[in-house]
Amino acid sequence: MPTLGCMAASEAAVSGAAAGESAMMATIEDLVAMAPRATGSPGGAAAADYVERRFAEAGLQTEVLEVPSFAWRAEACELRLGDTAFACSPILHSGLAGHEWTGEVQHRLDAPVVDIGADRVRRHDVRGAIVLFDLSFDMTVAHSLPLTLFLHDPGRRVLRREVLRSRNPYVTSLARTMREAAEAGAVGVIGVLRDYPDSRSYHNEYYRRTLFPLPGVWVTRAEGARLRATLGRQSRARLTLDVTRREVVSRSVIGVLPGRTRDAVMVQSHHDSIGPGAVEDASGTAAVIALAERYGAAARAGAEREKTLLFVTFDTHFTGYQAHRAFARRHVLARDAPWNVVLNATIEHIGLRAVEGADGGFASTGETEPRGVFVNVNPAFTWRIGRAVRRHGLHGTSLLGAGALEFFAGGIPTDASFTFVSGVPTVSLISGPLYLYDDADTIDRIDRAQLVPVVDFFADVVDDAERHDGRRLGTMPASLRRRLPRGRW
Repeated sequence: MPTLGCMAASEAAVSGAAAGESAMMATIEDLVAMAPRATGSPGGAAAADYVERRFAEAGLQTEVLEVPSFAWRAEACELRLGDTAFACSPILHSGLAGHEWTGEVQHRLDAPVVDIGADRVRRHDVRGAIVLFDLSFDMTVAHSLPLTLFLHDPGRRVLRREVLRSRNPYVTSLARTMREAAEAGAVGVIGVLRDYPDSRSYHNEYYRRTLFPLPGVWVTRAEGARLRATLGRQSRARLTLDVTRREVVSRSVIGVLPGRTRDAVMVQSHHDSIGPGAVEDASGTAAVIALAERYGAAARAGAEREKTLLFVTFDTHFTGYQAHRAFARRHVLARDAPWNVVLNATIEHIGLRAVEGADGGFASTGETEPRGVFVNVNPAFTWRIGRAVRRHGLHGTSLLGAGALEFFAGGIPTDASFTFVSGVPTVSLISGPLYLYDDADTIDRIDRAQLVPVVDFFADVVDDAERHDGRRLGTMPASLRRRLPRGRW
């Protein structure tokens, strides 16, 4: 039977967790109110100012990293077959003449349509044609199983067949199809959102190494079926996409809590968004701010640390990762870097799982979206991280071994990728809910019950790194890492 003292302590813990959850929700609500927080937009500037102010109030030294990036905009978007109009939305970042191109261009196509469905472009003659294709989401939860070192899944929420088959909206056939269509002489593309609910608000990323030279539009699955039925009577389409692209200045925020040495632990997310961006990534930004406030309060109370703490929220997540690359060059790879970053802890997407609902929209399941934590740290550290996942109740969470991936230019599919391939040992939490790139990423998608556990888990990771030699946190000693080729992105 619990004693009164134990009961009081338990009640205090519950009260503290509730207060922490409420504070984080208030931060998320503030950020969502600024949306869209796109790079170079008023909302993006407001979000950077907000994060800098919160860092300063927490007692951190602040710096804003300003890096050129690009703002892409569709001024007109239309699709017709004969006299029949089809509802469409632009494929973001399409119709570009080059990665650095800026200006205005009016794409006005009148061309035959070649329907390849889910097939590869190279099997069809698409010269001078508009390619109609089914966008496939190519990565399921099950694809992560070969990398899984540990899975905390009480109640087998992840290992159910329907969950393992669920797909994330990041790894898709878009880049491959766009590249092959351009190489084969096509003049445009129409993507059918085959694996998606009834929404045209799919805001694809700029996939950083793949130029989208052809103009393109999205149509829903239902609209795609109507379009295909019309192709039997009318085989030519008129596609309009007027594009402007201008250079803008991105603003990433760095908060510094100095330690006694140059060794630094970096805590990271991104504050930019295309739509409301509640889960992607007001949730991660709120977690970074909560950790900054926690360690700032400890420093004011007299706590001293061996390692410096860096808190960073990035811009350019959706426009080419220019800020991420600049940070890696200046603060990781440069010989005169101000810090020696010995660990990166990245937090993204604290959200609820959703499926396509009976009404064609996004229906919440009320469960945590399955998460992966990419790690390339030493086995003992990995084991302790696994214990922390269980201790803090991060259900539906896998540890994914990423040691081999740091030697590939693609790195890992998270915001940490550029510091990761630059040789920084990394602990990066990510999930891929279906609504991630949609205007449906609203405040009700937040997994409120997991906000505080995720922050507490990362505090354990940061404190663990503080207690250990920074040279030995990774899968290989830092002296060996420094001899390997880096920065080849």
